[in-house]
Amino acid sequence: MSTEIKVPILPESVADAVIASWYKKPGDTVRRDEVLVDLETDKVILEVPSMIDGVVSKIYFQQGDVVTAEQVLAEVEPGNGAETSIQSDDSAPVSPTSKLAELSRDASISPSARKLMLENNLSSADVTGSGKSGRVLKEDVVQAIKQTKQPKQPIEKRSDDKTVAVEKIESPAVAKQQTPESARGPQVAGSKIEQRVPMTRLRLRIAERLLQAQHDAAILTTFNEVNLKPIMELRSRYQEQFIKEHDVKLGFMSFFVKAAIDALKKFPAVNASIDGSDIVYHGFFDIGVAVSGTNGLVVPILKDADLMSLADIENEILRLAGKAKDNSLSIDEITGGTFTISNGGVFGSMLSTPILNPPQSAILGMHTIKERAMVVDGEIVVLPMMYLALSYDHRIIDGREAVQFLVAIRDLLEDPSRMLLGV
Repeated sequence: MSTEIKVPILPESVADAVIASWYKKPGDTVRRDEVLVDLETDKVILEVPSMIDGVVSKIYFQQGDVVTAEQVLAEVEPGNGAETSIQSDDSAPVSPTSKLAELSRDASISPSARKLMLENNLSSADVTGSGKSGRVLKEDVVQAIKQTKQPKQPIEKRSDDKTVAVEKIESPAVAKQQTPESARGPQVAGSKIEQRVPMTRLRLRIAERLLQAQHDAAILTTFNEVNLKPIMELRSRYQEQFIKEHDVKLGFMSFFVKAAIDALKKFPAVNASIDGSDIVYHGFFDIGVAVSGTNGLVVPILKDADLMSLADIENEILRLAGKAKDNSLSIDEITGGTFTISNGGVFGSMLSTPILNPPQSAILGMHTIKERAMVVDGEIVVLPMMYLALSYDHRIIDGREAVQFLVAIRDLLEDPSRMLLGV
């Protein structure tokens, strides 16, 4: 009797998903817990495994189709399939089906990396993983592809009696990686080349949420600056001991998270949200930390961050950032959140106005650290300074509260001992 492989239950905030990649075709052998298909939602990529050992008998949807929760994706029959076994002779060719099965069973390969490896006919031995515990990331596959490049050979295309020099793509592998199947190829018109590529579901969702924030909220931004010398000295003094004790570096973000939580306790409206005509005051502190993933910006959540130590925060950020990099975040890990921190400084941003992450009412923007001449007690000294920005919804947060909230964060960061004393 066949077993139906269905779309998993999706959260209320996720209406549907798109078939991103099939790793099997009808007649292929599949093992229990081996990934059959990747589903791309507007938040994460979901891996759907087989529930039994057997043979894929039917596939009901193709790549690019939209599916909803509980729809049947495929059927698997118990038994043996047409999968070709890998021959013992090292010189014998390995069938594409065998390679696909090998990659699908390898849990150390991220979904995006696995897809790119299959498209470019790469095996696990061809790519060296740089992720945690040697996990293979998409960037590792791209690097492996680059190493197989052939020398560039310019060719010429003639249009309107004009000769246009066009660089030939080095290899089929690079061609596949640079040009998605759904993309329209480069159009040559004179000396101008353009390419049309459809937006991913995640990018579409990001666009929708940004427009929603601008349309539905009265967004204002207030600024301040903070002297990070006290924190830098504290990190320098205890960094080595901290690493030995907790096996993680003491970064800046954990201090900002702690300072934000203390300030949120003093100004609960900043930790609240609007629901219709009601204000919802949250009695917990789930802090979102914006990170750049391979498919765009994502905001994984530090659940109950007020109960975490500095080491706990650093470890959790490291874990979530790693999962964001290889597209393996779960929906629960990016759902919720009462306040967000975004660090544009890692990209060199000097000053910006961060946009709200609905339905949250405020977001803190960090920026790059620059040494500047500052006047302290009547004397000019050079200090490592950072501009801070707080964007907030003026419907729920008054300007006075926003300014005082940001000043509270500044004061806590310039005197970290206050966070320990609760003053």
